[in-house]
Amino acid sequence: MTSVLVTGSSDGIGRETVVQLLAGGHRVVAHARHERRAEETRAALPGVAAVVVGDLSSLAETRALAAAANAAGPFEAVIHNAGIGRHDAERREVTVDGVERLFQVNVVAPYVLTALMAPPARLVYLSSGLQETGEVVLDDLERERRTWDPGAAYCDSKLADIALAFAVARRWPEVIVNAVDPGWIRTRMGGPGATDPLPPGA
Repeated sequence: MTSVLVTGSSDGIGRETVVQLLAGGHRVVAHARHERRAEETRAALPGVAAVVVGDLSSLAETRALAAAANAAGPFEAVIHNAGIGRHDAERREVTVDGVERLFQVNVVAPYVLTALMAPPARLVYLSSGLQETGEVVLDDLERERRTWDPGAAYCDSKLADIALAFAVARRWPEVIVNAVDPGWIRTRMGGPGATDPLPPGA
C-alpha cells in the first residue's frame, strides 16, 4: 500500500484519481479549498484517510496546508493536481498576497507545497498539452505589462509547472519527478466540448 496526497481532489481529475487509488488499495489523503468542500469530499470519498484544507490563492493557507499535509503523511507520492483554468480568470485578479491569482494557484502554490513538505519518493505535477504555446517571460511572469489573456496565462502557467518539475528533479535526484498532460478531459475545467473521458485522464 502506498500513501498518496492528491491536491484539488474535491472534483474532476483529482477526485477520479482518488477513486482509482482507493480502488487499488492505497492510502489517500485528499485536499479541498475550504471546509464546506472538505465535508462534501469526505461524503463522496468515504475511504480517504483524511481531507486537508487550504485555499491555494492564499500563501498563509498554502503554508498551513503544507503543515497539515506533513502531519497526515508521510507520503510515497504527492500529486499536484489543483489548478484553475482560463474560465476562472477572465479578468486579471490579484490575490491578498499581491500575486496574480492564476499564477499563484497554478505555479506558486505547488512550489510552496513542494518546498515546505517532506520530500516523497515521487512527485507528479499536472501540466497540459497547451504548455506548447506557453511562454515564460521572467520579467513579466504575472502578465502585468502584457495584455491580459486568460488562455495565454493558463498556457504560461502550465509551461512554468514543467520548468518547476525539472528544477525539482535536478535539486532532488533521489525523487522521481513527473510532469503529466492528462489530455483534454470532460470536467468543469475542460468543459463539455472536451474530447477525452475522465477515467483515462486520471
